[in-house]
Amino acid sequence: MKATLEDQAHKLLHEHNLKVTKPRLQILTYLMSHHNHPTVETIYQAQKSVGLIYKATIYNTLNTLVKVGIIMEIKNGDNSTHYDFFVKPHFHIICKNCGKIADVFYPNFDKIEDQMRKNAEEQTGFTTSASHLEIFGLCPKCQKKTKK
Repeated sequence: MKATLEDQAHKLLHEHNLKVTKPRLQILTYLMSHHNHPTVETIYQAQKSVGLIYKATIYNTLNTLVKVGIIMEIKNGDNSTHYDFFVKPHFHIICKNCGKIADVFYPNFDKIEDQMRKNAEEQTGFTTSASHLEIFGLCPKCQKKTKK
């Protein structure tokens, strides 16, 4: 029998020693099934029809999930904060004009990222715990707008 996303979310929360609550399951399952880099408002709008959930609960849950490394927080060009469930190693490209975020999958990215972290540790003496690569530019839609 194949595990549902909710089962996977439940297992992931348990593996990170987090209490499995309905809001945590609801929010994590949403992030696992939607790769739209949502904001708190996006999650709130999507979840309010499913059940009673408050924005404060969403903020607290997201902060907890970021802290334990289940999801990542992305700040983008429109000064908003977006969230991403990190299934497969990838980096993000962000439009400097409209703030659109896209995932970029690169062969052996996880190995390159490990090497970058190791190099950073050697150069600075830091102990690394996470990394996130962002590239900025103009999305196709904004490129068309600037050419007109």
